[in-house]
Amino acid sequence: MAGTLSPRLLANAPHRLMFFVGASNLLLGMLWWTAWLVAARWQMFAMPQPSPYAGWLHAYVMQYQMLPSFIFGFLLTVFPKWTGQPDIARSRYLPVGIGLFGGQIATLLGALGWPHGVALGVLLTLFGWLAGLSALAPLLWRETGITWHARSCLAALVVGFAGLLAWTVFVLGGSPLWMFASIKIGSFGFLLPVYFTVAHRMFPFFAASAVPGYQAWRPMWVLAMFWPLVLLHLGLELVHAYRWLWLADLPLLAMTTALCWKWWPRQPHPALLAVLFVGLAWLPLTFALYLSQSIAYLLTGVFWLGRAPAHALFIGFFGSVLVAMVTRVTQGHSGRPLHLPAAAWFAFVAIQLVALMRIVAELAPDQMAWQAAAAAGWLLAFLPWVARMGRIYLSPRIDGRPG
Repeated sequence: MAGTLSPRLLANAPHRLMFFVGASNLLLGMLWWTAWLVAARWQMFAMPQPSPYAGWLHAYVMQYQMLPSFIFGFLLTVFPKWTGQPDIARSRYLPVGIGLFGGQIATLLGALGWPHGVALGVLLTLFGWLAGLSALAPLLWRETGITWHARSCLAALVVGFAGLLAWTVFVLGGSPLWMFASIKIGSFGFLLPVYFTVAHRMFPFFAASAVPGYQAWRPMWVLAMFWPLVLLHLGLELVHAYRWLWLADLPLLAMTTALCWKWWPRQPHPALLAVLFVGLAWLPLTFALYLSQSIAYLLTGVFWLGRAPAHALFIGFFGSVLVAMVTRVTQGHSGRPLHLPAAAWFAFVAIQLVALMRIVAELAPDQMAWQAAAAAGWLLAFLPWVARMGRIYLSPRIDGRPG
């Protein structure tokens, strides 16, 4: 029955399970972070200071638990299609969801005071990642040709797993340098390459499908140029060479600006397509902020934008494209029309405001108050969207088809 809700349906397809896990992680992780910021700023109630430090734990949860839930859900769905092979078996993707959901629950319990929570969370997260990698990698070994987008995504996942191992070393007593490396690798070695690769493959394809006369343009040399530049940025960050980040960020700014101009449809196009390209526009803005900060640091020694560029990347680019892509996949794979529902509209517009608020927070006199407001705004933005998406994942397809 179309109105029946059942958790059993989550096992019917990898995107159902992993998007549901990701949506749950999205709210739970930010609920804890918002509460911690409010407690730290206004002392309205008591929140424990976890070990590791709450800000570091927040970065880990978002980079290695929340966003990877959506990423694995998407890649476990599309890798078989990209490589021309059968769908991945249920027994291969269920452990991914169990590991990432259990890992975040344990981590958050650790943040709330359970002494074994953070360590158990790392072990479960490692289990989920290994299950995901072991399900995806054999598809590339077995394919007859070479699917460069799949190989690029897998390479980013392998780099991301290295970042997760670095976090594990830190949690087990290693130097904070391992934590620092983990956070930087998560941003520029894992998440950004995955997002960019998926955008390179899918955005022009979506536009060509929806806009008459649109010519899809996605030469592989763009992807080949992107990887060394983003790894250069990562390497400079890892050795604290912030004054030289402009060497990577200037060409990345030029490349992403050109892609936005080249890919943006000039003809009328549906809202579900428009939000993809508005989200993409955050990428050149991100590199403009990184470039400005690097040059200012080179000239003055002042780190004047703080974490504003990082949050333009995370909230502006990652957050916007998350809403756009997950909504599109969910609409299509549930048998619904390819249009932008009201909850997604609200989430997308609100996330633009939250991103701006979090950027301003770095320049505001009361930074923690602005950070708390931005975190609360994230929750308000996503709550209706998560409620709608969650109901879809727990319901049969409206067209009666399997999956």
